[in-house]
Amino acid sequence: MTVQAILAPAFAQVFLTFALLFWMGRVRFDALRADTVRVGDIALGQRAWPDRAQQASNAFANQFELPILFYALVPLALYTRKADLLFVVMAWVFVATRVVHAGLYVTTNPVPYRFRAFVTGVLVLVAMWIVFAARILSS
Repeated sequence: MTVQAILAPAFAQVFLTFALLFWMGRVRFDALRADTVRVGDIALGQRAWPDRAQQASNAFANQFELPILFYALVPLALYTRKADLLFVVMAWVFVATRVVHAGLYVTTNPVPYRFRAFVTGVLVLVAMWIVFAARILSS
């Protein structure tokens, strides 16, 4: 696999994180401008944000939880030359689950569907780590 093919899903995940950051900023700015929240109410915490702003914030924060394990795996797989077509396909599936999860979170937020997207991403990431570990340990 080429370096570009291996890193493309990581770039997509980074792009998703930045997109959510900008979305969160827009929604928060709109809430402040509409006076649905006061600066003093949110200066020390998140509890006072309206639901829509909190959804965007939660979706953004989620990109620093599970994806950290993805970000750790990509350079390891690249460095050890264990990233192949299976790795790239699983990486894209993982990123797709993160896109679906975030999309559901910032829109209608149907928890059962959002949870399914999350669990699917977890299972794909676990499989990626198992395959990688098996390849490293069997070399």
